[in-house]
Amino acid sequence: MYKEISYKILSIFFICLIFTNLQAQINVYSHRHYDSDKILFKKFTDQTGIKINVIKGSADQLIERLISEGKNSPADILLTVDAGRLHRAKMAGVLQPIKSRTLNNNVPASMRDPDGQWFGLTVRARVIVYSKDRIQPTQLSTYEDLAKSKWRGKIAVRSSSNIYNQSLMASIIDANGSSEALSWAKSVRKNMARAPRGSDRDQARAVAAGVADIAIMNTYYLGILANSSNSKDRDVFKKVSVFFPNQKGRGTHINISGAGITKSSKNKKDAIKFIEFLTSSDSQKIFANVNYEYPIKIETNQSELLKSWGSFNPDKLNLSILGIKNSEAVKLFDKAGWE
Repeated sequence: MYKEISYKILSIFFICLIFTNLQAQINVYSHRHYDSDKILFKKFTDQTGIKINVIKGSADQLIERLISEGKNSPADILLTVDAGRLHRAKMAGVLQPIKSRTLNNNVPASMRDPDGQWFGLTVRARVIVYSKDRIQPTQLSTYEDLAKSKWRGKIAVRSSSNIYNQSLMASIIDANGSSEALSWAKSVRKNMARAPRGSDRDQARAVAAGVADIAIMNTYYLGILANSSNSKDRDVFKKVSVFFPNQKGRGTHINISGAGITKSSKNKKDAIKFIEFLTSSDSQKIFANVNYEYPIKIETNQSELLKSWGSFNPDKLNLSILGIKNSEAVKLFDKAGWE
């Protein structure tokens, strides 16, 4: 009789265990909208049985939602682009510090929060894209050089409201000080071929169309153009090339996409496991090949397209500085009249 009861108890225990495993899930608030992520979410679920529920929105909307939901938020992970936004989430108090030897090994110290509240997943370099027909790479050197009068009417770049430009400006403030950064922004504004508008891809299109000779943009957008289903965009890619600025100095400005565990997370252990998975070598290859982003360890797991642009020296600035100096960057852009 006791054996029969024991077997029944064990059976119930294992059924509950199986049911729990089948029901294991984490909720991700994501600003990202890429095929690479869909592939990785499915792969993680296939490997672990943990289901990924994704709620999408802009970074600012998702951060505001986390603030509004407070401790009752169902979110376990915030996934977004740009260190400035990750810092914004940290300052809003919606993330929590975590400890993971795997993440510390996989993510360089400059690409993670010093307090462990967010970790980089992929890298984007903000480069100078130039016309193959009208510009020689020997004419290019640094971000600072773009302020010179020789570039009058030749630069295409998007609005100062864009977080990528704000982070570039923050890095220039850190490197050169506020006064020089303001002077730089004023001069680049004078050198623009047109008023800022459109996405990064629109800046490359402006160069290909002869509206501008050079553009400031993120590398992975070039990958999107190169592999577009639109032949016109593929033609744009063929007409431009990549230059990595500041190679003899501090290095090319980089930024990241990254993730943090929400303060409200009810599934912290599985959430950490998921972020660790995204920083693994296999996942990094998928990011590089499907979305044309640099791996978090830039020199490893690059796609053939990324390799074709050559190696480069990245700025080693801890990317938390981009968030810390974001508000100053915005103010200086306003003073410079950079729309």
